[in-house]
Amino acid sequence: MLQDARPMRVRPIAWAKGVALMLSLAAAQSFAQTATMPATPGAASGAATTGAPGKEVYDLLIGTYTGGGKSEGIYVYRFDTASGELSRIASAQTVNPSYLVVSRDRNYVYAVNELPGDNGPATQRGGVSAFRFDRATGQLSFLNRVSSDGNDPCYLALSPDGKYLLTANYSVASNPGGSFAVFPLSSDGHVGNSVLTVHHEGGGPVKGRQDNSHVHSTVFSPDGKYLFAQDLGVDKVFAYRYTPDPSASGRGLLGPTEARYALIKPGSGPRHLIFDAGGRHAYLTTELNASVLVFDYRDGKLTQVQTNSMIAPGFRGKIGGGAIHMSPDGRFLYATNRGDANEIVQFSVDPKSGHLKYVKRYPTLGKTPREFAIDPTGRWLIVGNQESDSAYFFRRDPQTGELASDPKQLSIGSPVDFKFVSPS
Repeated sequence: MLQDARPMRVRPIAWAKGVALMLSLAAAQSFAQTATMPATPGAASGAATTGAPGKEVYDLLIGTYTGGGKSEGIYVYRFDTASGELSRIASAQTVNPSYLVVSRDRNYVYAVNELPGDNGPATQRGGVSAFRFDRATGQLSFLNRVSSDGNDPCYLALSPDGKYLLTANYSVASNPGGSFAVFPLSSDGHVGNSVLTVHHEGGGPVKGRQDNSHVHSTVFSPDGKYLFAQDLGVDKVFAYRYTPDPSASGRGLLGPTEARYALIKPGSGPRHLIFDAGGRHAYLTTELNASVLVFDYRDGKLTQVQTNSMIAPGFRGKIGGGAIHMSPDGRFLYATNRGDANEIVQFSVDPKSGHLKYVKRYPTLGKTPREFAIDPTGRWLIVGNQESDSAYFFRRDPQTGELASDPKQLSIGSPVDFKFVSPS
């Protein structure tokens, strides 16, 4: 089912004592943005739409958790990066669309249906849903849904040739355990049943979190030749060679590399991986010890060269490394630390070595910042606080990478993921 909302315009918001005031969805919402790190194969980008002079307008898609009736599913907003004006234009009802990906031609949107969750039956499988996306109006039309062939799908990736969609099945339950699955895509945007499911064996030293495999993300290398699967449960980043398959049968699609995997420090819990624009360096967040690792990359092999903790000196409390993205110009990297920290940590990137240097940390003004994004102009950073039902829009200085101390707030139920799309 779909539910449309009439576009809403909002005047600039007044902020008291530097603390953002709440805006309800029904009343108004203003300011937002994001941008991903350097574009990866299959990622949607596209130039901004130019309206009035100086305006750069994007559609902002927000995926949420729908438990407890706080959210409908996917929301679509139109965002002006010059003024910070935000208008809600559409929504689509679907269960727990906690991660989204947009097709390269921007005509289709795919979402995980993250089920069964912490308290659901282990026999229940998650799902992957496909939607047609009308860039002129921002409307989403449901196409179909298939089983994710595992539990708790939490990440999506498009193959470099656009023929396949991959999902990481985190799997809270030990049976069937963590896996990733590969789904063929039809020319009309529909997603087919999986043609390949890969399970990992093993575990790690952290009881209750590493009793078995937990695949948290699947990322293609910039050259499109390799797939990396980050497994939080076994402290490994698995490497697979990708061979396009004209028959779409899945046969021979993925094969192990000579190295097979990169070992991560026991108890770290690898989560999300990104590459720089030049494809020479990779960056990995580890959830369980809240670090950002730096790798040199060459021909399917990752070589670790640096470890950077996200934990503030003297901090005592729960931690949880999360999302990671790079600024559009590649000069700064940001990552979220959840738990009791609830902050975004900024690093500068050495243009030659790719090494990171700590710059600053920023409170996200809420609980459990999962994903965030930087808009394609680099002027804004938006972060969602899952357990506070809020998203904050920080104005960003493209030169220094610093975030303003007076962010704008959007009230929205359990926000998780953010994707920017050019409407034309």
